[in-house]
Amino acid sequence: MLGATGTIGRATLRVLVQRGHDVVCFVRPQAARGWPRATEGDGAFFNGAAARFVDVLNPASLTRDGFQGERFDAVVSCMASRTGAPKDAWAVDYQAHVDLLAAAQESGVSQFVQLSAICVQKPVLAFQHAKLAFETALMESGVPYSIVRPTAFFKSLSGQVERVRRGKPFLVFGDGMLTSCKPISDNDLAIYLAQCLEDELRWNRVLPIGGPGAAVTPRQQGEFLFALLRRPPQFRKVPLAMLDGIVGALSVIAPIARPLAEKAELARIGRYYATESMLWLNPETGRYDADATPATGAETLFDFYSSVITGDIAPERGDHAVF
Repeated sequence: MLGATGTIGRATLRVLVQRGHDVVCFVRPQAARGWPRATEGDGAFFNGAAARFVDVLNPASLTRDGFQGERFDAVVSCMASRTGAPKDAWAVDYQAHVDLLAAAQESGVSQFVQLSAICVQKPVLAFQHAKLAFETALMESGVPYSIVRPTAFFKSLSGQVERVRRGKPFLVFGDGMLTSCKPISDNDLAIYLAQCLEDELRWNRVLPIGGPGAAVTPRQQGEFLFALLRRPPQFRKVPLAMLDGIVGALSVIAPIARPLAEKAELARIGRYYATESMLWLNPETGRYDADATPATGAETLFDFYSSVITGDIAPERGDHAVF
């Protein structure tokens, strides 16, 4: 398994171990700081799985330090670039996965479960094109695959919980009704990924998947938070023109100030998520369809918000958070 140190990866690893799978995690040494180590000679362990320290950007390391000449039944990859910036995206979302696939084939792997993203349906960003390029390579490889494209994660939609708790307004783009999504919890997605190893109906398929319940807009998210806190709703509208101005300015300067190129792409990522729904995109109509977006699991985003407000859990933010 790859990507086991991320939030989705940790949940997936836990589920795989619970379901009785013998899991070996390929992890970067810098991501393993603070892990409990076994006695010398026994290797390292992480959440019930064996851990092998691998430079995922080095094909030789994948073979030498990862697969080590052994035969594996399947690969589950939750690995992704941290920010989505072009250089990182093409290095991790594409090339590292291509190298992983090649090494896996040499090791006799007969199944590959890939965590992708539903936003690749409408690709305009570097990381989306990088993910799609690997999806194509995987589908053409001959290795049985399941490509899972989840909708929004709870952690990506939790950035304003503390802000609202401190009495500040909930920020929305436009009127807060421009987009909607069917968020999926870490655990529900982890179970779905693990089931891909067992359910033949999910083999050799691209699988969009969301969480249970109706699609929710940013405004509905804010209204629910204020209701939980027993406060009147207070919203601050962020005009899309402001985002367009930031993207435009950075795009103009980026060619002559290379360090700004990454910031320009991050601004484009922010604008994308502010204007595009995370739902299944009907290829015939070109419109997002909440009713046709497959769903799984039991936990809703509002269940998650309730647990955060009561202090039962603390949201873990990621590099892709907008707020």
